[in-house]
Amino acid sequence: MRKEILKPCIFTRRQFLFLSSLGGMAFLSGQRNLSLAQVGTVEKMVYTAKDYSGLLGMEGFSDALLRNHFTLYQGYVTNTNKLIDTTHQMLKEGKASSPEFAELKRRFGWEFNGMRLHEYYFENLGGKGGLEKKGKLFKKISEEFGSFETWEKEFRAIGMMRGIGWTILYEDPLTGKLINFWINEHDGGHPAGCNPILILDVFEHAFMIDYGLKRADYMEAFFKNIHWKAVEKRLG
Repeated sequence: MRKEILKPCIFTRRQFLFLSSLGGMAFLSGQRNLSLAQVGTVEKMVYTAKDYSGLLGMEGFSDALLRNHFTLYQGYVTNTNKLIDTTHQMLKEGKASSPEFAELKRRFGWEFNGMRLHEYYFENLGGKGGLEKKGKLFKKISEEFGSFETWEKEFRAIGMMRGIGWTILYEDPLTGKLINFWINEHDGGHPAGCNPILILDVFEHAFMIDYGLKRADYMEAFFKNIHWKAVEKRLG
């Protein structure tokens, strides 16, 4: 009986590690004819959780709180990828008109925004010192709200509102106007076309391990650790 000789597949180190994460050699052996172009297509569909371990040790945030928050964020990344894969497969199978497909597509916005909002949140933390008063953001906030203190007072007041969600400073790129928003859920209430500038997570998981119900104390710690240079770069 003639044995089939398998031709070796040549991948870059990055592609090999990526394929390994999808099932390693089992995946490769089942897809002998997978081209590099196909690898690129698959890779573009998959989101990878970012490493925010550099925030560990941040004043006012215990490592236990941050690690718990990182794990929750990683769950959003995992579910975003799962929903992309599942709906893509359902589309190929002609199930796009099914109720199941519709519900998964509705869920996708919640998981995706949960992933992305947490990335914005973690990336506007880890700073030290206040906002540079000669900088673009300080001047713009002062012009929009009359003073930086007035803006901060409103932002904190929104963060203290009853309920869970997000407090976000948005910039309207059409007018340049800055507006503080309360967002109930990840996928609802965001102003269309606006840029998130500063993001505060006020779901309980963001603070209760350290602060219990003392949300104001959590917000105080948040303000002490804002990475203002990262925030200012988000301005249009």
